[in-house]
Amino acid sequence: MRKFLLLLAAGSLSVLFAAGELSGRRAPGFALPDLNLNYHDVQDHRGKVVIVDIMRTACPHCLMVSKNLEKIKAKYGSRVAIMSIVNPPDNQAAVSKFLVENKLTTPVLFDCGQVSAVYLKVTPKNPSIAIPHVFIIDQQGMIRNDFAYNDTTKGLLEGDGLGAEVEKLLSGSAAKKATK
Repeated sequence: MRKFLLLLAAGSLSVLFAAGELSGRRAPGFALPDLNLNYHDVQDHRGKVVIVDIMRTACPHCLMVSKNLEKIKAKYGSRVAIMSIVNPPDNQAAVSKFLVENKLTTPVLFDCGQVSAVYLKVTPKNPSIAIPHVFIIDQQGMIRNDFAYNDTTKGLLEGDGLGAEVEKLLSGSAAKKATK
């Protein structure tokens, strides 16, 4: 039993401190429209922490993550940019209903699979897209961490862990500015 608890604790700590396997690279740029046909790109938010969330409106876990992202947006304001990306079968009607019913204000962008595939490094050998999947991008445009939703990351994505990851990046940039 003690061995199991140690393994569980080690696994939990690794989630909090280790970068995801899709991290450590420049965030791919994109130009995707929202419901109002306004186009969004991570490069437009250089100097901010950016969260890119690949999701589906019919996914209950995605809804929980979206609500958590709203809290992060409320806490950090303009220092953080949040963009959620959907793919077919999601459409304008589904996204509009999702936003209204859940009182969400984060922009939801429409992709036909290309941007999601690039972020998730989808290949013929790795064809799956696990959703929700959250990417945290630093102020210089580098993916610092990514989290696929699973039993290990559920608490992080739905709880305070995601906010702690954002806080680390924001406090790191404040410390760099103070020393200059």
